[in-house]
Amino acid sequence: MARYLAQIVVMGAQVVGRAFARALRQEFAASKAAAEARGRSGQQSAAATSITGMSLQEAQQILNVSTLTPEEIQKSYEHLFKVNDKEVGGSFYLQSKVVRAKERLDEELSIQKKDSPPAQEQQKQQNPET
Repeated sequence: MARYLAQIVVMGAQVVGRAFARALRQEFAASKAAAEARGRSGQQSAAATSITGMSLQEAQQILNVSTLTPEEIQKSYEHLFKVNDKEVGGSFYLQSKVVRAKERLDEELSIQKKDSPPAQEQQKQQNPET
């Protein structure tokens, strides 16, 4: 009886070990692919994440924005900041999270602006008339 119990335990450990190893390999491959896709701007974005302590996705969730447009970010920021004002019964903690999220998204916008050439230069590159 003890022999069968030992076999069951060993087989269960092997199954769990294989599943864990497979999940680890998949996670490593996905992480490597994401790092390659991010490129240089991804490195700057990762640096901004470590400085601000908030990821880009977290900041977007806090401000409830799907696209990184300054107008949408500002509109959402102003609304959430007013709603969470302590004088109207809001939470100072949530208000500070809203401020940090806006700072993180503003940093991401500046990184994207640095990486992409100005619109006038893009038009000149597309239509060289001179």
